[in-house]
Amino acid sequence: MGQLDFAREHPDPLADSLPPLLLDRQRIVHAAAFRRLQHKTQVFVAPDSDHFRSRLTHTLEVAHLARCIALRIDLNADLAEVVALAHDLGHPPFGHAGEQALDACLRDHGGFEHNRHTLRIVEELEHPYPEFHGLNLTRVVRTCLAWHSTPYDQPGAHPLQDEQPPPAECAVVDLADRLAYALHDLQDGLYAGLLDPAGLRAVELWRWAYRGPDAWPGHLRPAIDRIQTRVLDDLASAPARPDFLLALSPEVDAQLRQLDQFLQTHVYRSARLQHADAQARSILTGVFAACVAHPAVLPERFRRRIAAHGLHRVVADYVAGMTDRFCVQELTRLADLPAR
Repeated sequence: MGQLDFAREHPDPLADSLPPLLLDRQRIVHAAAFRRLQHKTQVFVAPDSDHFRSRLTHTLEVAHLARCIALRIDLNADLAEVVALAHDLGHPPFGHAGEQALDACLRDHGGFEHNRHTLRIVEELEHPYPEFHGLNLTRVVRTCLAWHSTPYDQPGAHPLQDEQPPPAECAVVDLADRLAYALHDLQDGLYAGLLDPAGLRAVELWRWAYRGPDAWPGHLRPAIDRIQTRVLDDLASAPARPDFLLALSPEVDAQLRQLDQFLQTHVYRSARLQHADAQARSILTGVFAACVAHPAVLPERFRRRIAAHGLHRVVADYVAGMTDRFCVQELTRLADLPAR
């Protein structure tokens, strides 16, 4: 693996005060986009229950897993954690349903993908310092964000992707994201009543890990920990590879894929979530359309950017930054505006 590039695009007032990755971490966790993750949907809409993950708690779980994985295979745990903390900054309200709605709204204007929007946030939209736009993160962190890829994250073209191969910590975050999804959505699916321990016995990883009764899963956390440990042990036992690519054994990869597919069928495609997703798409589409039809309703700092970035992209920037509840409030506020 080559030397990590800690250069920044702009001279930084704090560059001499903190180590590079610690400064990046500080910039990310103090960002407005990071704070708003606490009120953005992960899978289950937050008002359903305080037990369910939000986009912020998902981010924290991914960061923890990324650090654990990096330590187990002797990679840079600080880098993996920092990238994980930033990886979902670009998510709009209402989870993937909100993303689908924004992408449809921007079909003729470049589309919307939350991973690309994360880079837009850290390179342009956040503006905490007068000296520069963006968070002025190190090049290596931005490179990892540009390469972040899972079934739910498809990176768009970005100049930083010219740097090949990307740091191995990119793959660490990808795997941590995939594993966090599987484990916390399994747990949330049980809390929501969409899954039950007896039905989960069709899943090989669950049969191996769960040792409790087939009633309410009182032994759930130990089972989650066993699955996590199995994946980490599998990675640690893999033979060293000169290209630093992470690869699970065929057995464990197949077991995770089976769990993923089970969750797709019984959680993500459930009637309950499909109904919530349809409502979310309707809300977000309504807010977007009202803002495009009446740009004067946008905050002044957004209106200033229309000439340079185009109305539809600026509206997308505004809507993507909303929390779930603020998006609902905006729909109510804008409902009486005349249609264009």
